[in-house]
Amino acid sequence: MGGNGTTRVLVVDDEREICDLVRLYLENEGFEVETFLDGDAALARVEDEGAETFDLAVVDVMLPGCDGFELCRRIRARHRWPVIMLTARDAEVDRITGLTLGADDYVTKPFLPLELVARVKAQLRRRRVYDTDGGPDAAGARPHDVLTHAGLVLDVTAHACTLNERPLSLTPTEFEILRILLEADGAVVSAQELYQGVWGEAYYARGSGSITVHIRHLREKLGDSFESPTYITTVWGCGYKIER
Repeated sequence: MGGNGTTRVLVVDDEREICDLVRLYLENEGFEVETFLDGDAALARVEDEGAETFDLAVVDVMLPGCDGFELCRRIRARHRWPVIMLTARDAEVDRITGLTLGADDYVTKPFLPLELVARVKAQLRRRRVYDTDGGPDAAGARPHDVLTHAGLVLDVTAHACTLNERPLSLTPTEFEILRILLEADGAVVSAQELYQGVWGEAYYARGSGSITVHIRHLREKLGDSFESPTYITTVWGCGYKIER
C-alpha cells in the first residue's frame, strides 16, 4: 500500500484511450493510478528507488521502447506485487511467454473494463492474504502456517518457499497453486478448482491454459521430472496432486 494507505496501480499501454479508460474505472474503485504510454518511462519509474512503490501493475505486451515482456521480467526481478498482462492477440504464445516471465494473469484485448477491475481485485485480495501475519485466506479459513514435502518448505505466513534449504523465488500465483496442492495432501485438485482457488472467481474454459503454464513453470523451479515427479503429478483427465 502507498504511504497514505491507498492502493496504487501502475498501468502501461501505448494507447492513451485505454490508459484513460482503465484509470477511470480503477479510480472509481478508490485506487490511485499512475499511467505510462511507453515501456522505457515505465521501467524508469519502476526502478526509481526513491519513488513510492505500487501494489499491482497492468502491462500491455506491445509497447514502444521496452516491451511488456521485458518490463514484466524487470518488475518481477525487483518486486513481489502482481502483474496482469494485456495482449491484443488471443495467442497462446503471448500468454505462455508472459506467464513464464512471472506475470500472474492476462487479459486479452478487447476487454470489458469491469472484467479487468475484477481481475485486479482478485490479485490484490491474494496479495493481502500474504501480507497478513497468519490472517484468514480469501475463503475465510486460516491457512496452515508451514507446509512441507520432500525437502520443500512453504511458509504461508512469511510467504517464503525453500527447497532443500535453498530459497525459491515464486510469483504470488505460483505460491498459491503450490499452497493449494500441498494442503490437499495428495488428493487430486482439478484445474477448475485450482483456477477458482487462485483467482477467486468462477472457472471458465479460456482460463484453463494458464493453470497448465503455471504448473509447468513450478515444475521447472522445483527441478521436477514430468515422467517421474517428486512433487507435482498430472492425473490425466482429473487434475494435479502432490506425489506422496
